[in-house]
Amino acid sequence: MLNMADGLVRLGALAENPVVRTLAGAFEAAGFDLAVVGGPVRDALIGRPTHDLDFTTNAMPDDILRIVKPISTAQWDIGRAFGTIGARVQGEQVEVTTYRADSYDGVTRKPTVEFGDTIEADLHRRDFTVNAVALLVPAVKLVDPTGGVEDLIAGVLRTPASPHVSFGDDPLRMLRAARFSAQLGFRIDDDTFDAITQLRATLEIVSPERIQSELVRLMQTDDPVRGIRVLVETGLIEEFLPEVSALRLEVDEHHHHKDVYEHSLTVLNQAISLEQSRNPGAEPDVALRIAALLHDIGKPRTRKLEDGGVVTFHHHDVVGARMARKRLQALRFDTDTTEAVSKLIELHLRFFGYAEGAWTDAAVRRYVRDAGDQLERLHILTRADVTTRNKRKAGRLASAYDDIESRIAALREQEELDSIRPELDGNQIQNILGIAPGREVGEAYRFLLELRLDEGVIGTDAAEQRLREWWAARA
Repeated sequence: MLNMADGLVRLGALAENPVVRTLAGAFEAAGFDLAVVGGPVRDALIGRPTHDLDFTTNAMPDDILRIVKPISTAQWDIGRAFGTIGARVQGEQVEVTTYRADSYDGVTRKPTVEFGDTIEADLHRRDFTVNAVALLVPAVKLVDPTGGVEDLIAGVLRTPASPHVSFGDDPLRMLRAARFSAQLGFRIDDDTFDAITQLRATLEIVSPERIQSELVRLMQTDDPVRGIRVLVETGLIEEFLPEVSALRLEVDEHHHHKDVYEHSLTVLNQAISLEQSRNPGAEPDVALRIAALLHDIGKPRTRKLEDGGVVTFHHHDVVGARMARKRLQALRFDTDTTEAVSKLIELHLRFFGYAEGAWTDAAVRRYVRDAGDQLERLHILTRADVTTRNKRKAGRLASAYDDIESRIAALREQEELDSIRPELDGNQIQNILGIAPGREVGEAYRFLLELRLDEGVIGTDAAEQRLREWWAARA
């Protein structure tokens, strides 16, 4: 619950921020208004950390640039056409934007830029009332023409204008509703929620890159599951990630299996908890979280109803990895994220064979080799994938994974486990066998790699002897 008295104290502290005070003094001296706007004001009111300071003013872009030059170490005007001038003030990057009164054509997200005359009109065009608040400085006066403070107190997300108009102007705001719901823990107003459901198809005018950016921001929150539920319940997720809503498989009276959708959300929550406990203070691991959400997306395609009420999902790991790769590529994710997510999904079932019976050292080496640089994420995903309510089974699986991690640690001390390679390189193979570069060298290298995985470090002399034996038998 927002305590308004405490909120006003925090607003006063925001106004005393050295960067804010420096800019406020410069604009006041030049005869212009200046206000901190949006997220920093919202966060100060509710006691969240403030960062990424944004300002709005009645000064035109040329005036803004003239005012900030003497008090900044760098300036950039790439957003000048939209009224925005960036600057580095006392080591912090800030943006100052002229009051806007934009209009949209309803076909693209690109507004017809029009500069406004009042801060109230500027705030009315923003996405949600809780973001349509401003702090005039140096006067320390709160400006809230749309009832944003009341909505902060109520924990509600609502658009300043009609949601149909707001989302019609910029459909990306529908995705932001899900993100802010997760980030702030707020409920979405009923009319706003209904408008998302009705207008979801308009998301098609938003570029994949912008959709991806909002999805990443959602996954970086402490509770992305809340936002995902909004996306699924409104149907908005169908427009860019339909594989998630497809996880809501029907269960008939004869065939039973766990709710794959709810299971996936639980895995995501558990992965976040493990991520934070194993890597305290680290940035949110978006690739891991996406893999947790999508790890079972192959199940709907591989679902088979067997006799006796059994449901199987054979090869859903391999199918799901391919599906995830295709979807992330369509959303323009970078190669590293796409490869990481698809590999984690492909490997997420591998461990469960270990739980049925201890692996040989060779199997542990192959597990490490196949996971590569995704091993730590695979540890987390595999542990998070245990959602059984059977405490004995859960304990057995946790104990088994403790064992495999301790064996990996022990093998690491004995061998170069993180960079498994044959004990003889390509040049040595050619010299020993007296062959030229070509296919046979590759075959010999693969033989030695399998030997290394099966038996560990045996020494170069033994490796050479085994290579010669293999070559003789092959001939």
